[in-house]
Amino acid sequence: MEADDVLDSAPTADTAARVREVIAAAGVSQREFARRVVMDPSKLSRSLSGTRRFTAAELARIADEGRIDAGWLLGTRTREAATAPAVTVEGGRPLQIVRETVRLIAEHGFHAVRVADIARACATSSAAIHYHFPGRAELLEAAVRWCMDEDTARRAALLAEADDAAAELRQLIALQTPRTEQQRRQWAVWLDLWAEAARSTAVGRLHSEYYRQWRETVADVVRRGVRQGVFRAEVDPRAAALTLTALIDGLATHVLSVSGPASAAAADAMHAALTAHVDHTILAE
Repeated sequence: MEADDVLDSAPTADTAARVREVIAAAGVSQREFARRVVMDPSKLSRSLSGTRRFTAAELARIADEGRIDAGWLLGTRTREAATAPAVTVEGGRPLQIVRETVRLIAEHGFHAVRVADIARACATSSAAIHYHFPGRAELLEAAVRWCMDEDTARRAALLAEADDAAAELRQLIALQTPRTEQQRRQWAVWLDLWAEAARSTAVGRLHSEYYRQWRETVADVVRRGVRQGVFRAEVDPRAAALTLTALIDGLATHVLSVSGPASAAAADAMHAALTAHVDHTILAE
């Protein structure tokens, strides 16, 4: 029986229990596992609790991450008889697809990316892309979710290394200054999605929610700084976060509009301007 035939079968009542086994074997949190299989954490939670059914594509990605056969997840094959899928790319095929989608969005724009382009970049077929992500909209949403989850993970790692809130804010400014190719790519995707947010599409709503979380992250840092005494007592955390994130957005847009040596100079100027703003309006004297 082919994998596509297996995934056409209806998930059994034991599917959620088997997915729980895969998550436990991975040794990570449920949220981290959702990130790895490019799935909305709330959807994973509902599917595990039985209030929502896993889609065939989600089970395909879970099987890929767990290096097990999707037939076992569905109860159509025994674990002993199931053959682990061949994984020839770093992180598995789903993450390769998502990473290449992000790269193509950054280079060509959200609406210019076709499934055929992604398949070509992954050296596979469009059918293989649809196996993990049935529709173009689902694939693009997964790419956006992965891109933003990666940014959130990097922010969390940097904040954990900081000694106080002032250091945390400096880390955030450095992270948001587009110097490296990866940072410029992330920003190119971010800027391209603002138009989607204005149209209130599913991807646009996802973008808006992450942007809200980003502002709240900055506001939380400012609150801690006020409590620690490293920021001025009169600073309004929400207002400060709104102003700082708006400055970051505007300056980053300018940096991305230039290339070559001018880009590096623009990034330096952006970082200096943001640091000066924090020093003059937020940092305690």
